[in-house]
Amino acid sequence: MHRIILLSLISLCAFLAGFSAFAAAPEPWQLGMQAAATPVKAEINEFNNLLMVVMTGITLLVLALILFICLRFREKANPTPSKTTHNTKLEVIWTAIPVIILVILAVPSFRLIYLEDVIPEAEMTVKVVGYQWYWGYEYPDHGDIKFDSYLINDEDLQQGQKRLLDVDNRLVVPVDTTIRVQVTSSDVIHSWFVPSMGVQIYAIPGRLNETWMRIEKPGVYYGQCNQICGVRHGFMPIVIEALPKQEFEAWTKQAKEKFATIYRNQNMASLQLASIE
Repeated sequence: MHRIILLSLISLCAFLAGFSAFAAAPEPWQLGMQAAATPVKAEINEFNNLLMVVMTGITLLVLALILFICLRFREKANPTPSKTTHNTKLEVIWTAIPVIILVILAVPSFRLIYLEDVIPEAEMTVKVVGYQWYWGYEYPDHGDIKFDSYLINDEDLQQGQKRLLDVDNRLVVPVDTTIRVQVTSSDVIHSWFVPSMGVQIYAIPGRLNETWMRIEKPGVYYGQCNQICGVRHGFMPIVIEALPKQEFEAWTKQAKEKFATIYRNQNMASLQLASIE
């Protein structure tokens, strides 16, 4: 009996911890949205909380009206039912109140859409290319750094790495920097989705879509492709590592050499294969 009670308490604590757990990656038993890493995501969370309050109030009001009707107009309390079919005042009220609520909600909704859609003056640009089934990243403002980002397979995972979420090459960006993100695809439609950034944008072949982000604190942030794009759709994770600006500059110097060497070796291998053929 004591063991059952203990297990129940542990489960309850895990549930409550999940309710309040906000991280840059999904957590077991997590409810609610991930913690905001950008101003856009902070606005999304605030708007979501506002909608939850409004929806809860409407639900409780409707429940109270249903209970009142069930009690007030039950057969025992009201043996002779009313034959009223219309009530103009009541009909105006139940039409006007929802309209007023929607108009009030439209103000923060349109403000949020504007914040997401209008890109402020960017300090740097990152280009994202979706492939079946991995991501390619380019830094046109930093010596044209290019690299691909693949899922780390289960057998290659290291201690602390997340299954189905970690990649071999992370997208590294600086904090406190307005970043323009250009997204396209080389084959089918993908979707670049990072919950903690409040970013979701489609990668469409032959089209260049744009969004933006400004990460406020260093850390590692996880996302995934959330547009069904083929048999390995579930194996296209996104990992963004935000660094202080000085560390980011140091990373760009290392990345130029690292990825230049990789592509140089790939080109040499391609030339050798072509000569053999």
